[in-house]
Amino acid sequence: MSGNISVSIFMGSKSDLSIVQVASDTLSDFEISHKMFILSAHRTPEEVVKRVKESEANGVKVFIAAAGMAAHLAGAIAAQTKKPVLGIPLGGGDLDGLDSLLATVQMPKGVPVATFAIGKSGAINAAICAAQIIGTSDDNIAKKLDEYKLKMHADVLESNESIQ
Repeated sequence: MSGNISVSIFMGSKSDLSIVQVASDTLSDFEISHKMFILSAHRTPEEVVKRVKESEANGVKVFIAAAGMAAHLAGAIAAQTKKPVLGIPLGGGDLDGLDSLLATVQMPKGVPVATFAIGKSGAINAAICAAQIIGTSDDNIAKKLDEYKLKMHADVLESNESIQ
């Protein structure tokens, strides 16, 4: 991995890619450099640690982790870094994502994971939150966030006008 990557996105399996891709697309919309990894907290724990350390050495400011079912990936990353970790619980399995939501949000004291909604909405919001974190020290990203919020505002007003 080369330098200048602002966000590292981890997912637990290739089947998560369709949801995680919307986070990647959102980061791209904000022109935020990022890299994705498919690694498992349970099946490849040493590789998770290695990639977290490599990411930090390459200047990563925020980690995003998406996983379903036991969903320990975000916590495994949070245990290895002082950088913000944003967790995206994923649906699937017998509990349709409730298990991953609870596993992601119920972190022990001192090992925080900011947890978002299950699925694509959570993936988009995690990417926007990453942009907000980066935007605190990057005026270009902060400006793009302002433009994004203004567009949302205009879209709602346009929708309202269409039914008047």
